[in-house]
Amino acid sequence: MERKQFIRTLSLLAFSGPMVWAACKKDDEVDPTTDTGTDVDVDSSCSVTPTETEGPFPTKTPSSYVRSDIRKGDGLGVDMDAVITILNVNANCAVLAGALVDIWHCDVAGNYSQYGGTQMQSSNYQSVNWYRGRQVTNSEGKVTFQTVFPGWYQGRSTHIHVHVYDATGKSLLVTQIAFQDSLCVSVNSNGSAYGYTKGTSGYTYNANDNVFGDGVDKEMSTVTGSLTDGFDMQIDIKVNA
Repeated sequence: MERKQFIRTLSLLAFSGPMVWAACKKDDEVDPTTDTGTDVDVDSSCSVTPTETEGPFPTKTPSSYVRSDIRKGDGLGVDMDAVITILNVNANCAVLAGALVDIWHCDVAGNYSQYGGTQMQSSNYQSVNWYRGRQVTNSEGKVTFQTVFPGWYQGRSTHIHVHVYDATGKSLLVTQIAFQDSLCVSVNSNGSAYGYTKGTSGYTYNANDNVFGDGVDKEMSTVTGSLTDGFDMQIDIKVNA
């Protein structure tokens, strides 16, 4: 499915519930038990990061969650420092200070706070707000969030949502952060002690993902570290400001 078509579809179905989201997955998924996916080189060119869908689980009141530590506090997941640098394409990719950066992602089981859960389980997450936060970029154009390596759910590869605004609150870009296939397979194959108990059966690689399938190199993060020591994630997100 083409990205633009998918975005239009989700804009209509954003609050229809997790069954709709799962139904959007591609039929040609590969089996991570016999394939490790394909890692890609990060595109470092000075071009705007692709626009992606904000839904179906965007933060309902992002201005209420100005914080750097967005962890759930349940002891599950591998800690990850997510460092995001915002660059202004209109200024030859100079850093953009004073930008508002919102992020949100699912927990290790694939569920989002503020919603009913992507896996159709009985727990209700509508009154909690973990893995959601907002920061303002510093003089180096950077924000840092303390979080965990995200889990996954059917039909999507591992990802983080990002919404960037200028200092006045004007929306500059809605996009998503991707992770290398080999890293995601490794975490979900070897991370059961940290709460990653779903394994990789049915996992969707980036090339088969409905959002990333038409190109992921401009949204790919760089991650260092390990399960035992934690991860450090870095990415440059480029906007027109």
